[in-house]
This record gives sequence, structure tokens and C-alpha cells, in this order.
Amino acid sequence: MSRGITAPKGFQAAGFYSGVKRKRKDLAMMVSQSPMNWAALFTTNVVKAAPVLWGESLLKTGKPLQALVINSGNANACTGEQGDLDLQKMVVQTAMTLSIPETSVLVASTGVIGVPLPIEKILAGIPQVANCLDASQDADDAATQGIMTTDTFLKQASMTVEIQGKEVTLGGMAKGSGMIHPNMATMLAFVTTDAKVETALLQELLKEASDESYHMISVDGDTSTNDTVAVFANGESGVAITKDGEGYRLFKEAFFKIHQTLAIAIVSDGEGAGKLIEVQVIGAATKEAAKRMARSIVSSSLVKTAFFGEDANWGRILCAMGYSGADFNPKEVSIQIQSEQGLIDLMKQGVPIVFDEGLAAKILAEEKLQVLVTIQDGEEQAIAWGCDLSYEYVKINGEYRT
Repeated sequence: MSRGITAPKGFQAAGFYSGVKRKRKDLAMMVSQSPMNWAALFTTNVVKAAPVLWGESLLKTGKPLQALVINSGNANACTGEQGDLDLQKMVVQTAMTLSIPETSVLVASTGVIGVPLPIEKILAGIPQVANCLDASQDADDAATQGIMTTDTFLKQASMTVEIQGKEVTLGGMAKGSGMIHPNMATMLAFVTTDAKVETALLQELLKEASDESYHMISVDGDTSTNDTVAVFANGESGVAITKDGEGYRLFKEAFFKIHQTLAIAIVSDGEGAGKLIEVQVIGAATKEAAKRMARSIVSSSLVKTAFFGEDANWGRILCAMGYSGADFNPKEVSIQIQSEQGLIDLMKQGVPIVFDEGLAAKILAEEKLQVLVTIQDGEEQAIAWGCDLSYEYVKINGEYRT
């Protein structure tokens, strides 16, 4: 199992069962021994949960943080004035427990929308989860368990690079399985690093990394009220990262890799999904056009159901490209699908290929599939990730509240 958010120096985390959910851990906490510079992106949904509004207000101040507390099982979204009051109670309880300023506490919530937060259980749980804080694999795992909802496995990642003769480490955890779409999703992702990174640069890096990761995944086309991705830098490694400094390229590559790993883990765990689908568009006139086409393909319900049925229906792929908003010449499109069982050509420069249905069936039976789309408009390319859409997805979401 990969390490998570306590892999970098100076971070501790914990997970705890407070009683919000029936059985599994439902409360997580992360703290840093030093104040953290931080950056974040939040949901683009107009309907925003109370923790998102709190996070947005904190981000505008530019002040450092020292703690993150997260509850799962209840989103504290669409809960009116009571939801705002409950959010503040969580902030106050965390600040008092850790003896830190209230403005240094970030809160996130995930779970059912429109149900009042069982705040007394959470308030009782905050001191208890704080008592469990540690910097270990078990702490990483417990914290990640505490943020899961319909997730079926832990989503964690860590990397260490050598910069200026010192080790710089990044660690992360995420949750997400349904309501996943390229404007972020019903996902939470948190990345820590012991590098020293100024807030403005951290925000710039996060925006760029998200554009190549969380904004390029889709499970079902829905975007939640609670989406949050945040990064925290406490400087404990003693290495400062600047845009023109030594090691910037290495740090940026690791930073991007962490976010991409977490994003792919989210879409791999799509509700009811059995297949991870990677779509690569090559030869587009612009980067935006390549992204539009790749995102449109992984977001198409018809493409997703074709992969679930293991049907090499290339027409749905081409159709999704056509309504993506990107300009291209259909007569120059080539489409291939591959897996560990081999590669098959479905279309070449706009002409359908008569292919071996038996080979296609073997290729599509695999859990990891790659769609290669080549056009002749330029040099730009993009990658997006999606999953198939199954009967189980309807069952999971039909019974979500019950």
C-alpha cells in the first residue's frame, strides 16, 4: 500500500468512527507541526456546501493553515443556516482541541446532500480523532478510510525526489466514486509536501495539475456541491521551490504525477464500474480541441455502455467527438482500441475497417482499455480517463440514501 498524506515531514493524520455512518470510519484529521501555505480549487456548482464556502473565504485571506478536518456520510450541503452554524462548530471544536486559530482550520464534508449534520456526534469525535494523530502507514490508511463514501478501495499516493541534495516528499489521499465529471467531481483530494512553496506558485501549480488530472476524468456527468482539492506545503524539508530555482522541474513533475495518480484511482473506482478507459487524442490543432474531444468521449453514456457490453462500437466514439465543440475533419480520423490482449483498428482516416470481432471481444474483455484517436490537424494531444457504465451504477445510486 502506498503511503499517503503523512509521508512528507511534519504531517500527522488520523481516522475515527464517530457514528455518522453505520460502521465505517467517518471522520479524518490532518495537522502540520508548522503553518502550511496552501492552495485549493472548489466545485464549479452554483450550489455549494457550507464547508466549500468556508474554504473559499479562507483562501481569499491568504493566511496559512495548520489543520484539516473532514467528515464523511453527510455533505452538510443544502442545509440552510443550520448547516453554516454546524460548520462553525466544527471549526471551533477543532481549533480548541488543537490550540490553534480558527482561521487555520479547513473543513471538508462528503456524503448525503440535504440532511442536517449529526453535529453532536462529530463534535464528540473531533477530540478523539485528534488523540489518534500519528505519522505512519496506519495513520494514512485510517485518514483515507475516514473520507470514503461509496469508494471500494483506499486512494493514496506518495513520491520522493531529491532537490538541492535533500529529499522532498509529496503525499496525497482522495475519495470519489460517483458524481465524477471534468469540472472536478464529488471528489475530495488532499496533497501534502514538505517543500516550501509560496502560495501564489502553489495555486498556479494546482490549477495546471488539475487541468491535466481531475478535469480530465468522468464517471457519470455529475458535478457535486462539495468538490474540493487542496494542497499544503509546510517547508519542513528545508527546500524552497521557486519557478526559476533548482529542482523546480522535478518538483512539478512529481506534483503532477501525484494528482494524476489520485485522479485515475478515482475513475478506476467508478460506481459499478468494471473497466478503466483511457482516451488519447493525438494530432489536434489546439490543446483545447484535443481536451474537448477526449473529455467528450469518456463522458458519453453511449460510449460507456458500449464498453460495458464489450461492443467495439466506434460510431459512438466518433459521434462524441462531433458534439464536443472541437473543430476537426471526420475524414481524417483514425480510431484504435487496445488492451493487454492486443490492438485493433476500427477506422483509418475516416474509413471504417472490417475488423476481427473475435479479437475485438478479447481486447474489450480486459479491465484496462485504451482508445487511440488520431486526427491530422496539428501536433497537440490530450488524455482523459473514464469508466464503463453498468447496471450496478443504477442500483448503487437508486439505493444511496437507504
